[in-house]
Amino acid sequence: MSNLDFENELWKSDFKYICGIDEVGRGCLAGPVYAGASILKNTTDFNSEIFLEINDSKKISEKKREKLYDYINEIATNSVGICTVEEIDEIGIQDAVKLSMIRAIENLEITPDYLLIDSMKLEINIPQRSIVRGDQKSKSISSASIIAKVARDKLMKYEYAKKYPTYNFEKNKGYGTKKHIEAINEFGITRIHRKTFEPIKSMIGNE
Repeated sequence: MSNLDFENELWKSDFKYICGIDEVGRGCLAGPVYAGASILKNTTDFNSEIFLEINDSKKISEKKREKLYDYINEIATNSVGICTVEEIDEIGIQDAVKLSMIRAIENLEITPDYLLIDSMKLEINIPQRSIVRGDQKSKSISSASIIAKVARDKLMKYEYAKKYPTYNFEKNKGYGTKKHIEAINEFGITRIHRKTFEPIKSMIGNE
């Protein structure tokens, strides 16, 4: 099973550029939210061993994600869209996720003619389908998940972890781990922390 049921149905209906879309970083306490967009090339060997390894980015190791990231960039047209911490605090995480997804679509070199989106509907003039747990059911969406995850992790590991070394961003990627919460309690928040997210919101309110 190559998880291409949705794509195959659409290809048979003469849709050419089918774009999978997913986000990462929704639940983080720090850092932006990233969305990935991936249009698989219909000439790909979908039965190859490496293609079959593509899955929800949360279900595969960091080493395998990076290997698949390079492979997906060979077999698909990809892009990312980003919503900043300031935008997340201003418009809320749900709208920030949608905005990052729309930006990812707009950043593609090709305009897609159909969207497969993980658990989300977008106000955009392109036919679309929202798929619950889509990152496990569609290779296009899981490809987008990997593209977004690796891109965001690089930002957290190589830029923000060096800029803010006491917060362990190279390990937690901005998620609210025990060590991350302890660092916030000890050192306060940085400019990349989301002020509208708990427990940060309550901590700021109690100052």
